[in-house]
Amino acid sequence: MWTDSRSVSTLKNRLPHNERFGSGSQNPALNPHVFLTVDAHAASSFFEKHSEFIGNIANVSTGEEAVAFINEVRTKHPKAAHNVYAYIVRNDNISRHSDDGEPSGTAGLPVLETLKKKGLQDVCLVVTRYFGGVLLGTGGLARAYSKSALLTVEAAEIVSVARCLTYKVTADYALHSRIMSVFPRHGAKVLDTQYSGNVVVKFLVLEEYSKEFTLLLTDITSGNAVIEKSEAEYVKF
Repeated sequence: MWTDSRSVSTLKNRLPHNERFGSGSQNPALNPHVFLTVDAHAASSFFEKHSEFIGNIANVSTGEEAVAFINEVRTKHPKAAHNVYAYIVRNDNISRHSDDGEPSGTAGLPVLETLKKKGLQDVCLVVTRYFGGVLLGTGGLARAYSKSALLTVEAAEIVSVARCLTYKVTADYALHSRIMSVFPRHGAKVLDTQYSGNVVVKFLVLEEYSKEFTLLLTDITSGNAVIEKSEAEYVKF
């Protein structure tokens, strides 16, 4: 799981793709160290010819977590005709789907393709169907499961996640503008700024730029700043 930080802005999935990221370093399409996932559990529901399709989506970081979420949804809907699912786990390079009794290729695959089209990773989506007595046909089933998956993704908040280090820099007020000037060029995210005897700035930096960023901070402050940093971890970026 990644670490949640209330100080870091989340990215709404309803924004156009070219408005979600301020620079190429933060764009998952351009940077393999950044990826999209869902912030938290979300759900949707709609009816198609008397059958109810209920979608549930959640963030997962392992195959075991995905299976646990699938079983949780199944437990909540013991009388459902089908609990179709798909999940993608980044670290283990896992991609799985199941039609759960529906005709082959009409259910799990459309759900998985929706996740892929949206560029989501570390995510599991389960579509529960309560049969309404009317057969939908293979084409109708595929469209219904695709629609349910899309509605569920749209109900979720999409966030950008990256492996980052948290920096804390303490320096004289005279160095504040110099320190702040390097952030836009390196895609750093300011978390907090405190003013007391000195100025203290906390911010996030992508792990891949950490060494370069540390050297740059040391250079522009002539070594007159105290630079502290955490271990790298996945955070909303």
